[in-house]
Amino acid sequence: MIDMPLELLVEALIFIFPAYSANAVPVVFGGGHALDFGKIFYDNRPILGTHKTFRGFFVGLIIGTLIGFGESFVFTNYDPILGFVLSLGALIGDAVGAFLKRRLGIPPGALLPIVDQIDFVLGALLLSFLVKPPTLALASLIIIITIPIHLLTNLLAYLARIKKKPW
Repeated sequence: MIDMPLELLVEALIFIFPAYSANAVPVVFGGGHALDFGKIFYDNRPILGTHKTFRGFFVGLIIGTLIGFGESFVFTNYDPILGFVLSLGALIGDAVGAFLKRRLGIPPGALLPIVDQIDFVLGALLLSFLVKPPTLALASLIIIITIPIHLLTNLLAYLARIKKKPW
């Protein structure tokens, strides 16, 4: 018999997987025109920077949505709309993190600890309230597990030469 903490961990991973996917896909399939059109904010810094692109955003949104759709076939209580909402939230959360980093004078690709690891998941969790609000325990666990998962997957992407920096 599976004990409750393991069940909650599995539920957390299933719930947030579309957001994880949407956040990861732009690393591989991004590039192209910047979401901010190369515009400068009133502080004379880029709004988002060159790493946030239309291609990365839309490919991430499509892949995350498809993953959520697939999960709805495997897990009958998974709402396929949740995959779209989580993916959109993750991409918006990541853009908000980039906006914050630019305001702090941190260039694209440079590290801002904690923010870089959870901005996307906070955006995903926030938008998830539109479809299926997570419990406090589920949301808390998702935030806690995201930090090491994000660090590990970024390190692996760096070692595989998919990313230029290990964060």
